[in-house]
This record gives sequence, C-alpha cells and structure tokens, in this order.
Amino acid sequence: MRKLLARLMVGVFLVSLAFATTAQAPKAKRINRAVELLSQGQPIYYTGSHSGTEGSFEQGKRDAQTYADYISYDMEHAPYDIKGLAEYMQGLAAGGPARSGHRTPAVIVNVPVNGTDEAAVHANAWMFAQVLATGVHGVLLTHADTPGAVRAFVEAIRFPIHKQGVGNGISEGRRGVHGADTAAKIWGISRDEYLQKADAWPLNPDGELLLGLKLEDKYALENAEQNLKVPGIAFAEWGPGDMSLSLGVLGPNAERDPRMQAARSRIFAACKANKVFFLNSMNPMNVIDMIKEGVMVGPASQQAAEIGRKYTNRQMPW
Repeated sequence: MRKLLARLMVGVFLVSLAFATTAQAPKAKRINRAVELLSQGQPIYYTGSHSGTEGSFEQGKRDAQTYADYISYDMEHAPYDIKGLAEYMQGLAAGGPARSGHRTPAVIVNVPVNGTDEAAVHANAWMFAQVLATGVHGVLLTHADTPGAVRAFVEAIRFPIHKQGVGNGISEGRRGVHGADTAAKIWGISRDEYLQKADAWPLNPDGELLLGLKLEDKYALENAEQNLKVPGIAFAEWGPGDMSLSLGVLGPNAERDPRMQAARSRIFAACKANKVFFLNSMNPMNVIDMIKEGVMVGPASQQAAEIGRKYTNRQMPW
C-alpha cells in the first residue's frame, strides 16, 4: 500500500511539474524573433556562419538552441547549396522550439548576388526565390552598389499582393507562389498565412522578413543615401573588410584609417536618416558603447550578447 501511495505521489508530482513547465514556457508574439526584438527597440545579436558541410539536418537540430537572436547563413563565399540549406531549416524546426519560444531561430542568408546594377539582380532573382522557399527569415544583398539594384532586390523578395511602398520608390513584387508551401511548413503556419506574413518588415508592419544591404565598397558608399531611401530595407552594414580593399586601405589597423572612418560615418548617417538599422561587429569590450552609439544589429559572442541584453533590460528570455 505504501509503495502504491508513493508511486501515486510521484506521478502527481511529475504531472504538476509538466504543467508548471508548460505554463512558464515563453510564448512568441511573432514568427521572426529578430523582428520581434527590433520592434521593441532591442538590439539583436547574431552568430554564423553555417554553410557547406555544416548546413545539415543534424547541425540545424543543434543550432535550434543557439544563444543568438538570429543565424547568419553564408552562401556568398561558401557553396550555393540549396539542398543543404533546406535540410538545415528542417533540422532547426525539428530541434525547436528555440529558447525564446519561437519555432526556430531566425535565419538570414547571404545570397551570392552582387547588387552591381539592376540588370544583375534581375538576372539572378531566382536565387532569392529558392532561398526563401526553404523557410528562411531574411536575405542580405551583397555589394549593394546602386538604387536600381536595391529596388530590384526588394521587388524580387515580395509577393505582388503586398502594396506598401508600391509607386513610392518601388514597383510591385515579382516573387511567385511556388515554394510557399515548403516555407510555410518551416514557419509552422498555413500557406495562406505565409503569403500574408512573408513580406519586408518594417515596410509592412505585419511582415516577417528582414532585408539587409552590404554597402561594402566605394560604389555603394557613393550611393549610400539613395540606396537606403529604397523602401523595404530593414538594416545595412558597411562591410569593413571589403570596404578596405575597395578604398585601397590595407594593414592590421585599416579600420582606423580616416578614409575608413569617414565611410563608416557616412553609411551610419544614411541609415539614421532613413530609419534603417545599422550593423556593426560587437565584442564584450565595446558592446555597450556600440549600443549607446545606436548600433542595433551585430555579430556577437554569447558573452557580448548577454552584456548587451542586460544593459538594455531585455525581458524576452534569451
């Protein structure tokens, strides 16, 4: 009798623990964790890059519990491997939910399409369509040199049903419907819901996709103000590595060169003027200063991210 009573008490305890755990689990308000945080005025921290042999189902399962707010997935300098990316996204979904309560961490992909001009982006728009069909949450346009290229980029990402900004700097979207079903499964929503939510934020307040620009050479620098006026862009970076090559500034202290600092200042100012979030590297020693300066997006270690989150009094778990 005592053994039976003990077993019953253990069972009651386990059931109570399960209910308590469920009650305490955070509930996500949006699909894209990075969008949710930025909309609250919170800086976001990313990790990366995950590509090539790492872009697998098992790697995705492991990365589902990342400390980061989003994962930067590199296909700019790594192989353009859609199969690997699709398996990675499936792994994230299988390994979720994330610690924040989202179905998966957000994933933003560096696609190997240089924004040298409008024609180049139009010719390679199929890459954006294939990447988005895997269920990722954002895309970066590399070497975003001209306003025409940026416009073509935004239009390639959007479905034509979304009209925000159309006729005011951009034309209607050119993305096709095929691929929405597979992406919707990763997001854990219906196809019709995906069609409504898979749009550029904050241009579309209900959108869940983050579009970014790499203004990382002298051509993009010269057009920075006009590039960032194009509707649909959420964030931008100045790419100091490629910028130093483009400006002919080499050496271990290249980033401190006055020409480099002037480039950073110009792009940062253009971001502020157009209400675009600025991306810059962060570390435990400078993360608070970066936040004070207005940097809202950055690659950061777990230590740096935790320092930043504490400084901004973040309420969302992780």
